[in-house]
Amino acid sequence: MKRWMIIALLFAVGLWLVPYSVPLLFALATALLLEPSIRRLQENYKLKRAHAVTVIFSLFIIILGLSLYFLVVIFVQQVMALSQKLPYVLNEATKVLDRLIQTWQSYSSSIPQEIIDSLERGVNTVEQMLLSFATNLTQSLVHYIAAIPAFLIHFLVYLIALFLICLDLPQLKQGMRRYLSERTEQRLGMVVAQLSKAGIGFLKAQFLLSLITFFLALAGLFVLGVDYAALMALVIVVVDILPILGTGSVLVPWGLISMANGNNTLGIGLIVLFVVITVVRRIIEPKVFSTNLGISPLAALVSVYLGFQLLGFIGLFVGPVVVILVEALAKAGVIKWTIKL
Repeated sequence: MKRWMIIALLFAVGLWLVPYSVPLLFALATALLLEPSIRRLQENYKLKRAHAVTVIFSLFIIILGLSLYFLVVIFVQQVMALSQKLPYVLNEATKVLDRLIQTWQSYSSSIPQEIIDSLERGVNTVEQMLLSFATNLTQSLVHYIAAIPAFLIHFLVYLIALFLICLDLPQLKQGMRRYLSERTEQRLGMVVAQLSKAGIGFLKAQFLLSLITFFLALAGLFVLGVDYAALMALVIVVVDILPILGTGSVLVPWGLISMANGNNTLGIGLIVLFVVITVVRRIIEPKVFSTNLGISPLAALVSVYLGFQLLGFIGLFVGPVVVILVEALAKAGVIKWTIKL
């Protein structure tokens, strides 16, 4: 009884420390992902662990730095292109509003006053919602800009912790083994191996889906002649990760405004692009998840759908993780299905 109380206490303390240990947890997860490459380098070239860790860590930093550099360069270039187009976009939006106001004025004389009052109240409500949204957006931008120094500190802690954990990972594993029985160690090893494999597969699946969405959006926007196509494709990818919004939150309003402004080719093209991206994503998503996570396409589809329905956005990640964890525990013999009907 005392043993289980100590375990429960340690578990509770661990959960309490999780929000304060995010950089360290990410560093540990990254170290586990890099560990196979470090071992392979040691075995193939007979290097000491410190040298192998230095090489892999340096390659990781170079790849991460180049990725961030190219993303920033593309983002800045596309933002500059968009800023040059912004006065034109605002002018076109103003023309659309002017035409709507003129249409409303031509019909308002034949509409009962009660309906006019109701519509005007609705318009005022929408205006207040847009004003509130703009205010919240500005406050969020200020908040994120102010959080950059703190993020840089956390990122530096993450990099330092990653290097040190990579160096000491074998000793950390050896220290854990002292507190585990042989049977528990074998089971835990099977579960960790399965989860590590699934974790890498999950990241690969998300990256592949985002990459497909980006190139579909980029190709479609180039065909439609959009000047800042790379920036908008990147925005679409970011929005597509958030299922509450989805790609339709960008492409559909953009298409409707274009058609209202008389640019039917662009408007219809954007809506068709939204349909194409949505259909392609829904077709390949279960297959990509099942291939990279090691679960069946049906299990991938059900876990993603039920996770989102029950927990929202976070459920997209929790659902597959629960399925993978249950399968790993079953393979390790921790969970045994003995029910027969």
